Amino acid sequence: MADLIVLIILLSLGYGFGRLAENKHYKSIKKREHQLRELYVMATKYPPATNPAPATTLVSGSVVISVDYFKRFVASLRNLIGGRVKSYESLLDRARREALLRMKEQANELGADMIFNVKIETSSIHKGRKNAVGSVEVLAYGTALVPSSTASTASSTTGA
Repeated sequence: MADLIVLIILLSLGYGFGRLAENKHYKSIKKREHQLRELYVMATKYPPATNPAPATTLVSGSVVISVDYFKRFVASLRNLIGGRVKSYESLLDRARREALLRMKEQANELGADMIFNVKIETSSIHKGRKNAVGSVEVLAYGTALVPSSTASTASSTTGA
């Protein structure tokens, strides 16, 4: 009986603190997405033709997010019966959006107008017991187009 009480307490704490952290992170993401909404991100392979040709540079954003105890427990129950593991979907959504935001922030610091040829890589970097997902890493990268006037200023400030 004591083990069941401990499990319920741990699940409750995991749910409560996990929800709190997730909601705080989503608020931060939404605020930053709104601030960077003017910086276009495209998956197209080739940039639009412009004259004069802008400078290009690789930009990237990476994030590692860990699964909380409650989500891990719910996912293990869901694995017994199969189907969508909704508890991990919000984890991946947050990770992808955060990685894209970090990439956009790097491009914004360089004065870029847009980012093209954007790719997103996802990997599980830590397997817990019985190969359960522990942490997930998402890497977003692309080519930023920096206008010629901004590119010369950016290169002089970075020492390039």
